[in-house]
Amino acid sequence: MTAEAVIQAWDQADPSAIHPLRHVSEDAYWESGKAQADMLATVIPDGAKVLDFGCGDGRVAIPMAGLGYEVTAVDASQNMLDRLARVAFQKASIAATVNADADGIAGHLGRRRMDAVYCLAVLIHHSYADCLEIIGKLRAATKLGGILVLDWPASDTPAEADSWIGVTTWSREWQAEACARIGLEPVDSELPWGVYRAVKVS
Repeated sequence: MTAEAVIQAWDQADPSAIHPLRHVSEDAYWESGKAQADMLATVIPDGAKVLDFGCGDGRVAIPMAGLGYEVTAVDASQNMLDRLARVAFQKASIAATVNADADGIAGHLGRRRMDAVYCLAVLIHHSYADCLEIIGKLRAATKLGGILVLDWPASDTPAEADSWIGVTTWSREWQAEACARIGLEPVDSELPWGVYRAVKVS
């Protein structure tokens, strides 16, 4: 699927279709975001300036702000950002919200770079080419030595998503080659997502 098709599908989706825990309860949905924020806090330094790419309605961005991070929440869906604004008003202060896809990040940040970037439940829905382009833009938005946490799964049987809720998986060899080209150094962690340090391209 193209990035545009994925963005359009998410923008039009009913909130209950976005995450399975919404079928359990709203409390379960928001608690899952808090749990993921707590996991991110194990690899992202306290008080860091972080970018949540594909923030949706703030399920993770809001608890990250509550933990003391300066969060810039980015999503290509204005509907999602509107939902985030309604919830964040009650729960925590988000430093900034940005309606942009990966191409729009540089225009917002200018020369500023983030201490950390995380991207959860975004890359898995994109084609290989779009995924690489997004990761390259996220790396460019990150300070040298900064942390990136990416939902970029590897598999012994890699496959490309064929729908907006499908999952793209990569071979470990493809990931290693992409990391070398983009300037990412894998970091050992217990997180369910890949953790990388932004390094110079050799």
